[in-house]
Amino acid sequence: MLIDSHANLHANAYAHDLDDVLRRAREADIGVMATICCRLNEFPRALAVADMDPNFWCTIGVHPHHAGDDPHVSPDLIAELAMHKKVIGIGETGLDYHYGYSHRDDQLANLRSHAEAARQTGLPLVLHTREADEDMKAFLEEENAGEDFAFILHSYTSGEALARLAAARGGYFSVNGIASFRNAGSVRGVIADIMPMDRIMLETDCPYLAPVPKRGRRNEPAYLPLIADVLAAIKGITRTQVEAQTTQNFFRLFPRAAASNSENMGQSHG
Repeated sequence: MLIDSHANLHANAYAHDLDDVLRRAREADIGVMATICCRLNEFPRALAVADMDPNFWCTIGVHPHHAGDDPHVSPDLIAELAMHKKVIGIGETGLDYHYGYSHRDDQLANLRSHAEAARQTGLPLVLHTREADEDMKAFLEEENAGEDFAFILHSYTSGEALARLAAARGGYFSVNGIASFRNAGSVRGVIADIMPMDRIMLETDCPYLAPVPKRGRRNEPAYLPLIADVLAAIKGITRTQVEAQTTQNFFRLFPRAAASNSENMGQSHG
């Protein structure tokens, strides 16, 4: 079984054929999926997808692109919404200085609010970072990430120094289709040399970032095996080892999903 730890199944891209997308995912042995909330007003849609199946989950958060919409979102509000049993993480939040859709100060304020919500709930923080290595390093240190709350850096394309700091603090990483791109040699190098295999999981980030040879198409969870094969090649291990380790890593980082999975397994053997 493979787990898509970061998808956007509630996106408009799947509005007309989500059932077919999910059918293809099951046929590809994608047994667990998490749809990631990027705006508070899309949380009901994310939750509706999570409610479709016992092995579907969601998160609650505001992406840095949208931080300017409500830069001072209340940690208490995020924590309250996260009380739902299908919510397994806080985010997606973080820092993205590439496009500048939101002011940096708004992004930092938004990020700190999510960190406080992660402390309050005990749920891990789902982090996005792009062209913001120094500020993200400062955040991880100042907010005591890894001690006060668990975290994952998803779709990692940043530098070696940030990766080393995150790894030293017990952070997790997710690998997606970018690792298959011809011009992503530096990304593969960080995966190979810095990311510990016991803290890596797989993601599609669909509908974006379809892996080679599907690049340019709308991405979907059924393409996750292609990413698993890329990770196996980078780490010099078997596909079976990738499946087993990334599944274990997912349930270690997301205890609410792990508890439900154990309960479901118990019922299935009852």
